Amino acid sequence: MTTNLATSPARARALFDRIQQNRYLGLVGLAVALLVPFITATNYALSVMTSALLFVMLAVGLNIVVGYCGLLDLGYAAFFAIGAYVSGVLATRYGWPLLATVPVVIVAAVVAGIVIGGPTLRLRSDYLAIVTLGFGEIIRITANNLTITGGPSGIYGIPGIMLLGVDLSGPVGLYYTCVVVVALAVLGAARLGRSRLGRAWRFIREDEDAAEAMGINTYRVKLAAYIGGAIWGGLAGILFGAQLSAISPPSFTFLWSALILMAVVLGGMGSTPGVVLGAIFISVLPELLREVADYRYFVFGILLIIVMIFRRQGLWPARAVERQSRRDQRKAEEHDVREAKEVVP
Repeated sequence: MTTNLATSPARARALFDRIQQNRYLGLVGLAVALLVPFITATNYALSVMTSALLFVMLAVGLNIVVGYCGLLDLGYAAFFAIGAYVSGVLATRYGWPLLATVPVVIVAAVVAGIVIGGPTLRLRSDYLAIVTLGFGEIIRITANNLTITGGPSGIYGIPGIMLLGVDLSGPVGLYYTCVVVVALAVLGAARLGRSRLGRAWRFIREDEDAAEAMGINTYRVKLAAYIGGAIWGGLAGILFGAQLSAISPPSFTFLWSALILMAVVLGGMGSTPGVVLGAIFISVLPELLREVADYRYFVFGILLIIVMIFRRQGLWPARAVERQSRRDQRKAEEHDVREAKEVVP
């Protein structure tokens, strides 16, 4: 009996590790997301799930900056606001279709990433966090004082998404649009993390001085992470405007940046599946706790503390993903060796 009790936690951890390393979990998650409207298709449920998908996209984008590269960014909501305002202004003031604003939003996000990241990424840790926090507030206050952005009233009447003459502005159409866009964004972020650039980001995260000594141009690599995160945030801003059809400065406060960062830390910094899980946890749990009315954020806070006590590395830490990558690399090397032996017997 004592042996069983002692080995149960180890077996549970081994089972959990095997589940984490299953490469088909992403496809299972995508299938579940596609089937959910067939289970519940109320406007409220679709709105919550669409918001959760937007949160996933933001968290995956911030994970490039914080999780992969180790840059503490407290103003990530600024890129979210830039995407929403650029697309909103072009759509309402100049009559552009929302999809046509995507290239302009990407260019605006890249320019913002260069302008803000260029002079500030030589800073480290706390100093960089304070600068990015100020950047987030500058964007929000600027939007609050410009005429073209609608000032404190914001922008109203943002049209929905039209694709090849099909109106996707309804709750179901918008939800499936978000599923496709977010799935591509998650896949793209995961591929970036496994690329040569992703390995350079992780070297900088672990030891920036050592990475520079090895010949990595740390400044350019960090700027690439900042720009990548900005693009993800800008695209999420387009979907946000399409969902609400209205945006205003209070929609992009520091609380957004804090919640997105919380999702990254809770899920597991540097782990794409972990960040997806953390974003769903942060965005959906308060809705599930509506039954406890005024105490829901109190209960939410208690649950967050419990999770962080028992899962200090996050719900799905990056170590499991890196173990899987190493296993895939070994398999690829073994495959190459077998092919070489077949060619040269």
